[in-house]
Amino acid sequence: MSLVRSGHVFDPLSLDFWASADPLGVVRPLAEQCPVLTNVRVDWKETPAAHVLRADLPGVGKDAARVEVEDGGVLVISGERAREEPGEGEAWRLVERSSGRFQRRFRLPRGARLDQVRAAMEDGVLTVTVPKEEAKKPQVKTVEISG
Repeated sequence: MSLVRSGHVFDPLSLDFWASADPLGVVRPLAEQCPVLTNVRVDWKETPAAHVLRADLPGVGKDAARVEVEDGGVLVISGERAREEPGEGEAWRLVERSSGRFQRRFRLPRGARLDQVRAAMEDGVLTVTVPKEEAKKPQVKTVEISG
């Protein structure tokens, strides 16, 4: 018996329906590269200095998570949440926590410093910081009016 949550593409209450949406330039995960997707929630905040993404990854260790920057400014957060197997004489009564591989992809806007991406994991939350290029202040030159 499979305990994997499934949804239907035409069911608006299904997580799969909303996961396939593409709001704000978020690139959909590639199913062929990541056949089992867990429900990874990500917050993306823009500050004057950086883009900060926070992903809830409970039960995922630092070694099981991966952050990559692909060509074209695509940030990829991926990894695997291990499935806990019952021991000798044990049996599951209820399984609601997901396990398996996950992947989320985000197209970063222009001006993101892709060479300075930083990531940290604390208390099951992965924080990825992508600094922004400094905004160039317009140079103002006073021109003397002759005549």
